[in-house]
Amino acid sequence: MKAGIHPNYVDAEIVCACGMVYKTRSIKPEIRVEICGACHPFFTGKQKIVDTEGRVEKFLQRYGMKKEEEAGAQSGS
Repeated sequence: MKAGIHPNYVDAEIVCACGMVYKTRSIKPEIRVEICGACHPFFTGKQKIVDTEGRVEKFLQRYGMKKEEEAGAQSGS
């Protein structure tokens, strides 16, 4: 490795807009992000499918799949 060409590698904090702080190492001492694993809808289970044109229903009809509500009601009987 050549000396003097690599950036300074320091302890860093990643700070999310939700307040979560992660400790890591980087060339910057602080990194600010808008969304992280603690507040992202996919990881928190609060993900919603927004369907304004009926695309989900068209897909389900085309490939013969049932909605989750219908499948859950039938398996419970």
